[in-house]
Amino acid sequence: MPNIVLTRIDNRLIHGQVATQWTNVIGANLLLVANDKVSKDKMRQGLMDMAAPSGVATRYFSVQKTIDIISKAADRQKIFIICENPQDVLRLIEGGVPIDKVNVGNMHMAQGKRQVATSVAVDDSDVEAFKKIKEKGVELFIQRTPNIAKEDVSKILGE
Repeated sequence: MPNIVLTRIDNRLIHGQVATQWTNVIGANLLLVANDKVSKDKMRQGLMDMAAPSGVATRYFSVQKTIDIISKAADRQKIFIICENPQDVLRLIEGGVPIDKVNVGNMHMAQGKRQVATSVAVDDSDVEAFKKIKEKGVELFIQRTPNIAKEDVSKILGE
């Protein structure tokens, strides 16, 4: 079984906060971005590689490739999965990736979305994906940085 230390939703994917704070706190040595678009975008990958801490590997896989190969991960790999949105996380879970907790980080405001927390804006599709993730027994929590308290996701789910 792969050693997934955390899965985070952050539409910025790998950036300073993920690289300097989260990676250190959770002890990850592999940042795995599971995103169909980014898996094909070498320029964006290069920019994210510059933000990644030294000594920490990066991988950029499509959601399906992540599902297909994560079971082959070595025990020594402490994997931090980063997804752009809850739909990708749900696809991973439905594909058999053993995710037990999801940190909801930044989900920027955009047309058709509504702000539900300081750094989280959702639309109906996001809410539906979060509800399905929760129904699968996965712990969901909002936490922008590791040094602040976790927030309940009830406001995302409309509870």
